[in-house]
Amino acid sequence: MQMKEKKQSDVSALLGYAGSYKGLTYLGLIFSAFAMILGMLPYICIWLVVRDLIAVAPNWTQAVRISRYGWMAFAFAFAGIAVYFCALMCTHLAAFRTASNIRKAGMEHLMKAPLGFFDSNASGLLRNRLDGAASETETLLAHNLADIVGSAAMLIATIVLMFVFDWRMGAACLLAAVISIGAMFYMMGGKNANLMAEYYAAQDVMSKAGTEYVRGIPVVKVFQQTVYSFRAFKQAIEDYSAKAEHFQADVCKVPQAVNLTATEGAFVFLVPVALLLAPGALRTGNFAGFLTDFAFYAAFSAVVSTALARIMFAASGSMQASTALGRINQVMSAPMMEITDHPQVPRDNSVEFKNVSFTYDGADIPALDRVSFRVGPGQTVALVGPSGGGKTTAASLIPRFWDVTGGAVEVGGVDVRQTDPHVLMDQVAFVFQNTHLFKASILENVRAARPDASREEVMEALSAAQCDDIIEKLPEGIDTMIGTKGTYLSGGEQQRVALARAILKNAPIVVLDEATAFADPENEALIQKAFTKLTEGRTVIMIAHRLSTVVGADRIIVLDSGHVSEQGSHEELLNADGLYARMWADYRRAVRWRISSEGSAETGQRDSRENAAEPILLGKEAK
Repeated sequence: MQMKEKKQSDVSALLGYAGSYKGLTYLGLIFSAFAMILGMLPYICIWLVVRDLIAVAPNWTQAVRISRYGWMAFAFAFAGIAVYFCALMCTHLAAFRTASNIRKAGMEHLMKAPLGFFDSNASGLLRNRLDGAASETETLLAHNLADIVGSAAMLIATIVLMFVFDWRMGAACLLAAVISIGAMFYMMGGKNANLMAEYYAAQDVMSKAGTEYVRGIPVVKVFQQTVYSFRAFKQAIEDYSAKAEHFQADVCKVPQAVNLTATEGAFVFLVPVALLLAPGALRTGNFAGFLTDFAFYAAFSAVVSTALARIMFAASGSMQASTALGRINQVMSAPMMEITDHPQVPRDNSVEFKNVSFTYDGADIPALDRVSFRVGPGQTVALVGPSGGGKTTAASLIPRFWDVTGGAVEVGGVDVRQTDPHVLMDQVAFVFQNTHLFKASILENVRAARPDASREEVMEALSAAQCDDIIEKLPEGIDTMIGTKGTYLSGGEQQRVALARAILKNAPIVVLDEATAFADPENEALIQKAFTKLTEGRTVIMIAHRLSTVVGADRIIVLDSGHVSEQGSHEELLNADGLYARMWADYRRAVRWRISSEGSAETGQRDSRENAAEPILLGKEAK
């Protein structure tokens, strides 16, 4: 009873996505039940034909109504097919709309999730859960649900017909159904009910690991390794294979064999009963009626096999849909960013951290602990410190990638949680070390920052981002599609296009997270020139490990283990002789290191071009 209620709940939840098409589903179910009943009426016509033939034997010509029964059987069969076709049309239309609405609802929900959610949930995993699960629900709503209702109607009609002519023969045929249903319940119920969920969970893990492996293929090839060296992917495949093999070989093999034997051999149960009844029929002189009934049940036993096969596949589809709905709900349960009912508008482009604390889900140690600092309008503040100190975390709290667990982050004097997310995003432009370009033209990639921008404005942003040389070499200029027909950009070139996107956005606050980390010296010099345009007159929060890029900042915040260790200007921090001074000394030793012609490590001056390129961002000389 509990399983039945859960199944109804799953179907009800799925139909909740159908919207106005829900009525089509119900209409399709009614048509399916009616079609199955129509499909059984030809068997009664067969019984009538056999009855008339036996009654006039051997004078077959006297059976004058045989032709009429034949045409009736044809009409019923044709009507059953036509009505079933209408049923499937209704259920398919509703199923396609439901799957489409599930995808739309999932995407709308994910659009409201905080951006940090996508750091801990891989894109391949989310796609497999949402798109793959939505596809699986199509099978349930388009076929399985109609087959369940139709098969239920067929089973009821079958039970009725089983006992209309001879209840003993009917009970013999029904015994096959009892054995089959018992085998299916053993296979899919009880302790085996959760195996399908485990199976799909293993599939999710394998999908996520597969995505990571594909992205890591260059590393694997460089080191001449194979798939077996990627332990996570290999383990995921083995776990998935083990669960699939266990479900098929250990759980389904014997019950399925019993089920198929019973359903396909239903006639075998009829023969012993017929042999027991035949002598009595001879004694009572009703042997002709006995033969008629036996012929009917012999032909009708095939319906039992068909009905039970439909129920089995429908039940299997229901289990898959139940699991798919659970995976959809995992997407729908993603945390949503809280939006205030009374949003406030930032007064200026200042940024202030007020006693901010933040802890990632599942972590015991806070990433930030009571951090406070202020960036005035038009100021440039650099966040530096050891790896894991909380620099990127602090920057991600400004646009609400996550919400603070304590304190407040304010933009323009307003808590970011009290600001409309669209207004907040208009206030901030981001440039990260890992850029992402869409499979679209250069024009559309840059225009993503401001869809209403003109072509001329896009060209100006590209020029300001030092992308003129990129545009000149592309076959179709800014209309060239990226990622197709062999048109690919280097990492530094992609970064410059991303900078053009940020320049076009024209936001008053700019967050730079190690934006030149992976650029070669030539691209880095161009990127630094682009930074000059991007940061002009704006509030800038920059994260950098290369300390020479931050020496001209108005203030440097040193974060260590989630705390503000010290802050001040470059000169003030050097005079304080604290963590920053030690980091600066280590950095200076690192940049003077070089390999001599003999192959030994020596220290020396860096290339003058590199020294000149780094300070361009802040417009001051490195000291």
